[in-house]
Amino acid sequence: MSHTAGLDAGSVSVKLVVLDSGHNVIAHQYRRHHGRPLETALALLAEAVETYGPLPLAVTGSNARGSSKRLGVPHVNELLAHAASTRKLYPEVRTIIEMGGEDSKFITLDGDAIKDFALNSVCAAGTGSFLDQQAERMKLSIEEFSALTLGSKNPPRIAGRCSVFAKSDMIHLQQIATPMEDIVAGLCFSVARNFQGSIVRNRPIESKVAFMGGVALNKGMVRAFSEVFGVEDLVIPEPPTMMGAAGAIFKALGEESAVAVDSAAIEKIQQELAAEQDGTAAGDSEAAVGVRKPLIQPGDEFRERHLGRDDQVAGGLAERAASGKIDAYLGVDIGSISTCLAVIDSNGDLLAKRYIRTASRPIEAVMQGLREIGEEVGPYVDIKGVGTTGSGRYMIADFISADIVKNEITAHARGASHVDPTVDTIFEIGGQDSKYVRLSDGIIVDFEMNKACAAGTGSFLEEQAEKLSVQVKDEFAALALDADTPCRLGERCTVFMENSLRSFLQQGAGKGDLLAGLAYSIVENYINRVVAGREIGENIFFQGGTAFNKATVAAFEKFLDRKITVPDHHDN
Repeated sequence: MSHTAGLDAGSVSVKLVVLDSGHNVIAHQYRRHHGRPLETALALLAEAVETYGPLPLAVTGSNARGSSKRLGVPHVNELLAHAASTRKLYPEVRTIIEMGGEDSKFITLDGDAIKDFALNSVCAAGTGSFLDQQAERMKLSIEEFSALTLGSKNPPRIAGRCSVFAKSDMIHLQQIATPMEDIVAGLCFSVARNFQGSIVRNRPIESKVAFMGGVALNKGMVRAFSEVFGVEDLVIPEPPTMMGAAGAIFKALGEESAVAVDSAAIEKIQQELAAEQDGTAAGDSEAAVGVRKPLIQPGDEFRERHLGRDDQVAGGLAERAASGKIDAYLGVDIGSISTCLAVIDSNGDLLAKRYIRTASRPIEAVMQGLREIGEEVGPYVDIKGVGTTGSGRYMIADFISADIVKNEITAHARGASHVDPTVDTIFEIGGQDSKYVRLSDGIIVDFEMNKACAAGTGSFLEEQAEKLSVQVKDEFAALALDADTPCRLGERCTVFMENSLRSFLQQGAGKGDLLAGLAYSIVENYINRVVAGREIGENIFFQGGTAFNKATVAAFEKFLDRKITVPDHHDN
């Protein structure tokens, strides 16, 4: 057998290289697998075997275990594969930057050994999927995205730690007429800076440096890495996508472990897969996909406790104000996604409220809210005091001459204790923020907030609902609550979750089961990453805009096996 092959099955695509008898790369293929890495790998191998005959093979990649097991071929660690191909093809390189669809790697070499390495976490901010999603948001192909970056002269600062937060920055930049080429270049620089800060950290960059993986095809990323790391002569393999696959076969050849694959073996596995998908060999499809218990179960009284409620504000203002205006107080909560205003009387009864999208224009949102509330209750009330909270509390306090400014933790705790003095735990999930507060006799004894990740926030649900063409306000909960077999999606980054959804759809999961799985996912993320082992009491309030989504409420109850209270006016 004069030819050999290496295969790299990653999170987004499958790559195949073929070597000649002199171990030179003579052919390479790249194909997106859309949640079906094994089927795509077999298709590429079938084409290669048809051309070159039986091929000794080795595989690598995050999705290559299935191919390795089915075909009986060796699986090579990704770090070792990239190191092997770099030593073989670019022996002058000492530092490797590799960036794929969901994985990023930093590797330094010392002769034939790996001297040091670092990998990305469960966040997509330093990966190709992050850039893919931003390009999709701007209605650009990734090729158009790449070309645009080269025309940028002033790349702006954009949040590089989370796709959802980056979206907010992009909306703001578009509103102030920032040129598109500057926005896309800013995204590239944010990814490079995030890679430097969260993966490389203080590790030395030894020359020469190679940049490989699918993201290296993006000219904007090449420019960003060159400038951020101060490297003028980045080595870009040709093509940069093949290095993992090439390294797998180089490593196997050196160890004499490659196993030949022929057309008969490939065809047999393809037939087995087809039979499994038809249900003739796979067994229970639910077990294959992984499911959770339904969000509503007989006897849980969830519908009676949570559905069909209508929060009411105090009425009869005209009659109450007949003998004089009502003493009232105004509260304003300015968040990254929404701005809420509430007017209460001296007893704490709600007289009026407004929920308005901030849309990166907090002053305009507050002005709109004040105007609408003024039209509703202005003739009947005399505002005696004004307070602000939220991420924009200080700016808006100056703008409206507020009497007090309170942080969000304090504000949520005070509001919950007013409704029920015995409340001991508050879960609050907003558009981009989530908070945990522990109370004892109305006094805050512990609290935590989410970090630079939106996976446990309302924006996470909005993003995924949009991908499934579902309205997050009402349709999401209706479909999720009726689902019989919610998918077990785990606690994944917003961007990575899209790939998981595609995979489950390919496996035949229903839309309702996916939505119910997403509700569980946001709860699992919140409990594991925000609460993070802290004590959860018995009287739990769920507050914030996400509490409108009753599927999330049900997921909290099922996940914790405890009843959750969603107080009236939880969004204000």
